[in-house]
Amino acid sequence: MVLRAARASRIATATAFGGGGLTVLGASTVALLYLQAKIAHKAVGFTEWQPPRVNGRYGSGDGDPIQFVMMGDSTAKGFAVPDPLLTPGALLATGLSAAADRPVRLRDVAVIGATSKDLHKQTVKVRRLPPDLVVVFIGANDVIHRMRPADSVRHLQHTVRELVQMGAEVVVATCPDLGSVQPVWQPLRFLVRRWSRQLAAAQTIGVVEEGGRTVSLTDLLADEFVAHPDVMFGPDRFHPSARGYAAAASVVLPSAFSALGLLPELADLPEPSRGGAVLPVSHAAVRAAEKPGTEVTGVSIGGRERGPRGRWAALLRRRPESEEPVAPVAEEDAGPEGGDQRTADLGSTG
Repeated sequence: MVLRAARASRIATATAFGGGGLTVLGASTVALLYLQAKIAHKAVGFTEWQPPRVNGRYGSGDGDPIQFVMMGDSTAKGFAVPDPLLTPGALLATGLSAAADRPVRLRDVAVIGATSKDLHKQTVKVRRLPPDLVVVFIGANDVIHRMRPADSVRHLQHTVRELVQMGAEVVVATCPDLGSVQPVWQPLRFLVRRWSRQLAAAQTIGVVEEGGRTVSLTDLLADEFVAHPDVMFGPDRFHPSARGYAAAASVVLPSAFSALGLLPELADLPEPSRGGAVLPVSHAAVRAAEKPGTEVTGVSIGGRERGPRGRWAALLRRRPESEEPVAPVAEEDAGPEGGDQRTADLGSTG
């Protein structure tokens, strides 16, 4: 009970950074925010999309295939990319195969519009064949639906705990910065950005406490989204384009390598030249929420996982240099999951 209370306290601390919420706003500001939300709702386009077939075997090499699962929302699914080879799951599977010199078998159980509370249903689908690695993209819809961060984190923690107990390595890409979405204006953009980062910090604490690791997406490529919205955004002006998904996959891939033991582990403390630090997880979470491509994972110091301020966590900047993604080749497909999907409103786009 004491441990649970301590975890709750650290989550509350992380989600509180940045100030208060709507309760401090005047009636006129609330009315403006409501109007802006309605305008943003109308600005988001309607996109018909049939998820391409991505399940199957990627790459080649010796040994049994790495069992790899993608979970989460439409970002994990790659909405509305028509080419299956350019979805995040396929890009990650190809990169993993190349690094491990082993084939990778991908299973994508992500669901468009999913929030953290929907992750349990996705976990049920992978129980019969426990995965070696699970990558989760989640959080955008939690912000859109204004779920309490504590509730979001509780659902995410339960999922990570169950997956770790299965023997899986878990990498969670935390909530992206929705303030970069083109139809969202100030002052709504400011609030959405703060809500996104609050949730990302809380997610980091919860995931690391349960034995997983996180990678922050935050405002990844925000400048590019602002300068080249026609290139970086998809047809609905809300989801990323194939280039945006490739950028997200590129910052997650090094952490996936590390989770599977394909990168050298830290001997003790990260070298300062690598931009690393070891901090209490609550402090690491807040820092990571401000820097895209930052990994947070639990570590031990002197044989101890916890210090006076809680769980120790390594804060690592693993973001690689910009590279063009390598197009993967799926050797077999298990068929699409679901039929046409339509972006109906801001509450079901993630």
